[in-house]
Amino acid sequence: MTTRWSIVLSCTDSQGDEEKAHAALAELCKIYWRPVFAFICRQGHSVPDAQDLTQDFFAMVLKGRLLQRADRSRGRFRSLVLKALQNFLHDAVDKRHARKRGGDVQFVSWDDWMAEAPSHLSIPEQDSDKWSPERIFDVRWAATVVERALRRLGDECEKRGRRRVFDVLNNCLAAEREDVSYAKYAKTLGLQEAAVKRLVHRLRERYRALLREEVAQTVEGPNEIDDELRYLCAALSAAE
Repeated sequence: MTTRWSIVLSCTDSQGDEEKAHAALAELCKIYWRPVFAFICRQGHSVPDAQDLTQDFFAMVLKGRLLQRADRSRGRFRSLVLKALQNFLHDAVDKRHARKRGGDVQFVSWDDWMAEAPSHLSIPEQDSDKWSPERIFDVRWAATVVERALRRLGDECEKRGRRRVFDVLNNCLAAEREDVSYAKYAKTLGLQEAAVKRLVHRLRERYRALLREEVAQTVEGPNEIDDELRYLCAALSAAE
């Protein structure tokens, strides 16, 4: 299986298709925009400074400077990004008077990104204030991966004329079976309860497959997917 992260690594190792590797890296970075921003804010930076630092960080990642300096233990892109971010912030503090923050290359318009990828994960402020920056990073990463999978599932349903089915049933995709009120959803959708159960089952299967695909893109090989999925579930459980 070829993943975005394995494409980046193969280019680094053998000077392969740099354009293809850069595109894969840019796509990977989109997953980490919110966790990086949240980590920087948790380190005590103001929102405007965190926005500039986030832009600068990804500009440098895309230029290849930060990943080369990080401890490349390969494997998970998540771990490498966090290490690179810690190195970057250490240097940024040293250079804060040397130049204006904000790279000369913008990865994406901040306003466009915020409008494009709103977070559906609500974290009580009194709880998150006690969390370490690393925990904030993990929770925001996990939430973003889940949201990307849900967005893809919603788009697929819309193409098949089933957007309303998705909008009504998406909240029960991760719930335990006994917590789902099939009768309530059947009444809302005007369907038999048995039909709703079949829809939920199919949606859950597809959601899990899409979530697995999203996680797969951030690791080097198939043997690492299950461990990363377990890490994702643990991160989300910690946010509840």
